[in-house]
Amino acid sequence: MHSNKYDTVKRYYSLKLWNDTKVRNAVVKGWITEAEFAEITGKAY
Repeated sequence: MHSNKYDTVKRYYSLKLWNDTKVRNAVVKGWITEAEFAEITGKAY
């Protein structure tokens, strides 16, 4: 089970509308978790 905004953040990242910084900001805002950040970007939070 993923966070509510996970699919949105993943889609924006995959379409290159968002970069790593924007995805990191989504973690700060509580939209996704640190683990989901790593899953989306392939990088450690």
